[in-house]
Amino acid sequence: MKILNYEIISTIFIWILGTVLHFTYELSNNNIFVGFFSAVNESTWEHLKLIFFPMLISTIIGFFYFKNEYKNYLCTKTLGLLLAIFITISVFYTYTGIIGTNFTIIDISLFFFSTLAGQIYSYKKLKSNIKCNNLISIFILILIFICFIIFTTNPPNINLFLDPVTNTFGI
Repeated sequence: MKILNYEIISTIFIWILGTVLHFTYELSNNNIFVGFFSAVNESTWEHLKLIFFPMLISTIIGFFYFKNEYKNYLCTKTLGLLLAIFITISVFYTYTGIIGTNFTIIDISLFFFSTLAGQIYSYKKLKSNIKCNNLISIFILILIFICFIIFTTNPPNINLFLDPVTNTFGI
């Protein structure tokens, strides 16, 4: 029951912080440090920060509370985070590819749905006895973290990083 309560509170935290991070770069007068952790433009990549960083914070906090109780905690939370990112990218590009445009209400709903799906997935996997290597999870999380930092100012010229509003990449 303790873990379920944490997961519910954590999901709400992720939703609130993810929503706030959509606006923090602009509110900080385009502070580059703030931009490393929040969306600096309207690209899909930048919106993935709204998922990654709140879920990462939740994972780190939960790890210190539950690491002894759930040996697979870090691995399952990493898988849930990756699932949320995968759902976001695949559903966004599928629906915009079919319709030809995006709709803000669908994008916002997708954020809530994908993070909820990642949280539910990781919670269910916590209850299983899957074995995993925490070092691999740490490596994956650090790698994604570094990619967000680097690609904020030096994004590749592919559509994932393209701001559809300004037709530019990065800051």
